[in-house]
Amino acid sequence: MKTLMRLVDIAVYLVFLAFAIVVGPHTAAWYVGLFLAAVSVPWWFLARWQLGAAFSVTAQAHRLVTSGVYSRFRHPVYVFGSVGWLGALMVLLGWKAVLIWAGIVLMEFFRARREERVLEETFGAEYAAYRDRTWF
Repeated sequence: MKTLMRLVDIAVYLVFLAFAIVVGPHTAAWYVGLFLAAVSVPWWFLARWQLGAAFSVTAQAHRLVTSGVYSRFRHPVYVFGSVGWLGALMVLLGWKAVLIWAGIVLMEFFRARREERVLEETFGAEYAAYRDRTWF
């Protein structure tokens, strides 16, 4: 089921990208947004893929993933997903999308902090060592 969800994510992204290219207003914000989405969303999908069965919508601690993209970032889904959202919103709404994006970043920040508490409670010193050698 999770593999199907990941494939649906990719399909939705590709449909959005095709729609944006064909119908977009081709303004500066459109180009910036398209660039941000095109660069960040594949990393977002890779991070979700590498998380595998450890992925959950709510903060849960199935296992500690520390390889791949997770060897550099503790929360690559949040980092690249937030940039991907900014790109998508800029394609659709222009520069005013930055205001909406600020709310998304704030929400993701608090989700990441809640997730860190759960991981620290579950994995203790192992998570603390991982946190010390990675960026957000």
